[in-house]
Amino acid sequence: MTGEMMAIGASLEETEPLLQLIFRFLFNFVVVGIIIHFFYYPKSRRRDYYFTFSLINVSVFLLIMLMGSVKLKIGFALGIFAIFGIIRYRTESVPIREMTYLFLIIAISVINALSTQITYAEMLVTNLLFVLCTWLLESERWLKHTSCKLILYDKIQLIVPDKRADLLADLRLRTGLDINKVEVGHIDFLRDAAFIKIYYESDSREINGVDQLTRFPKEGE
Repeated sequence: MTGEMMAIGASLEETEPLLQLIFRFLFNFVVVGIIIHFFYYPKSRRRDYYFTFSLINVSVFLLIMLMGSVKLKIGFALGIFAIFGIIRYRTESVPIREMTYLFLIIAISVINALSTQITYAEMLVTNLLFVLCTWLLESERWLKHTSCKLILYDKIQLIVPDKRADLLADLRLRTGLDINKVEVGHIDFLRDAAFIKIYYESDSREINGVDQLTRFPKEGE
């Protein structure tokens, strides 16, 4: 009888960490899934980043959760932030919005995997705060998105400050956009052209990736 009790106790000890892993994994996956599916995807419509964010979430969570040493877990978590920080500043192919969501997802995965010493209520509140802040910042009720485009403009006689109204009228006529701000950049008098950055409000909820270009790509890019 004693042997059977010991066997049952050992079985429960083995089952409890497994149940905790499954619960934390599902909880973390649902929270990150809500952020990706309801906040990120409706505006970007980027299935490739949807795929990337989801798998990075799973990978980071399981890697940290299954590591033995707490110090090793924390060191690995900090290393992930450092790696992606280097990637962000060394590449132009990943927009800042996508990198922000990437850091957010990694942070949530790390917190959910390392928060074994806090109660489930505290973990729930922490994740709800992440979701609430993301919703507030993505909501168009509080902030309006202003799009921008870089234009190579040919009428440089209109770029002088005295003709700013004529410049705006010409740009609105030729682009069909409700432009509210214009910035004049590099001027090439040999080619009678100038780089102009226009700002306008768009009715579309989706974010246009071309709007994020701040320079004209070179041939082959």
